[in-house]
Amino acid sequence: MPKRVVLKSKAETPRIESCCGTDCCGGEAGCCGLPAPGCCEVEAVVSVDARGQMILPKEVRVKAGFTENQKLAVVSWRKGSEVCCVTLVRADGLADAVRHAYGPIVTELLRGK
Repeated sequence: MPKRVVLKSKAETPRIESCCGTDCCGGEAGCCGLPAPGCCEVEAVVSVDARGQMILPKEVRVKAGFTENQKLAVVSWRKGSEVCCVTLVRADGLADAVRHAYGPIVTELLRGK
């Protein structure tokens, strides 16, 4: 059974208890470290064909707001040396995130020249 950390106040030393079930996961509960129920779900199961291609079902594309010719970045997540998850991120949003992350660093480097 999963464990949860119980704190009655911020000053209290944490103590570990058994998880009270799926009702406590997510939100403010601090139980199990799982996301809140309903935040993630299996939308579809796809297969890879002989050419290495996959088709993202129309229902998923519509729900995600993906449009024709939109660029998506494929991001892999590793656990140790093994890829455990692959996600799709809108490329235009990724460019903004990179600009915000690296912009101050590049600006500082350019000022130093």
